[in-house]
Amino acid sequence: MPTTWPKLLTSATVTALCALAVATIPQVASAQDASVLAVSHKSPFNCGKTFSANNWTPNHNPVGSIDWQNHNGDDINGETVRATAAGTAYFRDAGGSSYGKWVEIRHSDGSRTRYAHLSSMVRGAGGSMSVGQGTVIGAVGSTGGSKGPHLHYEQRTSGGAMDTSPTVEGVTVSLGQRRPVGSTNGCGGGGNPAPTNPYTPEKACGGGYAVIDSAALTGGRTYLLYNAGNGNNCVVTMKSANLGTASAVSAFLEPQGERRAADSGNYGYYAGPVRSNAAKQCVRWGGSIGSSGYTSPFEHCG
Repeated sequence: MPTTWPKLLTSATVTALCALAVATIPQVASAQDASVLAVSHKSPFNCGKTFSANNWTPNHNPVGSIDWQNHNGDDINGETVRATAAGTAYFRDAGGSSYGKWVEIRHSDGSRTRYAHLSSMVRGAGGSMSVGQGTVIGAVGSTGGSKGPHLHYEQRTSGGAMDTSPTVEGVTVSLGQRRPVGSTNGCGGGGNPAPTNPYTPEKACGGGYAVIDSAALTGGRTYLLYNAGNGNNCVVTMKSANLGTASAVSAFLEPQGERRAADSGNYGYYAGPVRSNAAKQCVRWGGSIGSSGYTSPFEHCG
């Protein structure tokens, strides 16, 4: 589990804790370059959540990136991270340095956003997926060159230059500014919050588990998680529709050469968790929601 830090960080502490281990500072976008950023962005958090967008300077690398941090005692650690705009998401893992677990989304106008220091991602490193505005891509953490939980966020032009005054939810956060920004991402019509599942795959499986793969289902998603501490895999199928209403959901996990473990029934929020020790062993996994199902091949053999 990430180290727990005080909910409100001073600017000096942030400077010490959050600087990225990036070798060079990317080119800053010119006024002409910034005009390329035509896509409108929402907050990367659940509807109704408010966090502080800190475009701090000096010594923040890259210049113009945002550190999303706690606001009014609301701890950002573990918060769901959503795509701020539609595009194609690419999942990466820099290990214990730089961005750690991170995602880059390339948008329709060629611009890009980056989301770094994630505790988990909905795809394994090297994977990709199409996302809409509001699609869940991971959870806030403190991986890579970070010592305290926060979300590192960038907006870049199609040429790769940084927009040093990014705009989110219509709020522009210029260099040196720290501004609270409320999220309308994932809200239903009329600005009312869309129902969201109060559980996450990590909460369902327990401490030490991180998402390494997932598959979309009609009305939800099935997830494969791994605990590096004990070598256990865990599968859980999370609903995103008909929440709180009992309906058919299932999850299963099958280490190669062993008997399949499964959980199925009429559940309001999720099926599972189904756990099994499968260190250095291939697994077949999946689940279903109603008639929509997914079964993987034997994979993740390392």
